[in-house]
Amino acid sequence: MRLLKQLVAVAVVAFAGGAIVGAVQGNAFLTLVLGVATAALAVFVYARVVRWSERRAPVEVAGKGAVPAVGRGLLIGAGMFAAVIVNIAFIGGYRVDGLGSVTGAIGMLGFMAAAAVTEELLFRGVLFRIIEQRTGTWIALTLTGLLFGLMHLTNQHAGLWGAIAIAIEAGGMLAAAYAATRTLWLPIGLHFGWNFAAAGIFSTEVSGNGATQGLLNGVTSGPALLTGGDFGPEASPYAVVFGALLTIAFMWLARRRGNLVPLRRHARADATATLAP
Repeated sequence: MRLLKQLVAVAVVAFAGGAIVGAVQGNAFLTLVLGVATAALAVFVYARVVRWSERRAPVEVAGKGAVPAVGRGLLIGAGMFAAVIVNIAFIGGYRVDGLGSVTGAIGMLGFMAAAAVTEELLFRGVLFRIIEQRTGTWIALTLTGLLFGLMHLTNQHAGLWGAIAIAIEAGGMLAAAYAATRTLWLPIGLHFGWNFAAAGIFSTEVSGNGATQGLLNGVTSGPALLTGGDFGPEASPYAVVFGALLTIAFMWLARRRGNLVPLRRHARADATATLAP
């Protein structure tokens, strides 16, 4: 029941805030303010509902160390996406045709802040964390990663490969980042840095949601197999490889720190029963 209570509480803020932010996207500064407000409210609601339903302090969103953790995540996420773009540009799949829109980038700050925070609270803060307690880290990472990828199938230019790519490079990587640090601030920063670099800086498609106008007037062309096509660079094999490498690195760190939750006996028994003829 605590999973349901927490999921519903955060989802209400996410959907209501997302609808409001989407309605004012024509106004960059209003989008920024409402996006940041949605993110802050979502963290507040998550902390309160966790404290109420689990009778504990929500240490995963504690204020201490939040700023440097978000900063590290932002640098990793933005750096990872920049590396993807550099590789696509190297094969002639991306070029910059001048400057884009500063106001467009400002609006993206708010929009992506709301999206990154609410999605991390829902998928890593609620789903991954609670499923992990019952099944172990590896099963929880796999299940929530697949669910995160499937969620993106509802996007305008989404396809099966795009959903699989997101499941690997984002769903797995972000869960591994949480497992390694046991704080939601690093995956929030990572998620935001990746999304903002894609939309607010390089002006590319983000998860098949359509092209955006950020700081650079970027043009993507060439074979969809390498560039990601209509889904955007997130469906590029470069993104999948970099995301998988970061997942491995975070899981290694989680193991070294003793943060991995082992496979539970009942989960092992259920898996054996499922595989039995």
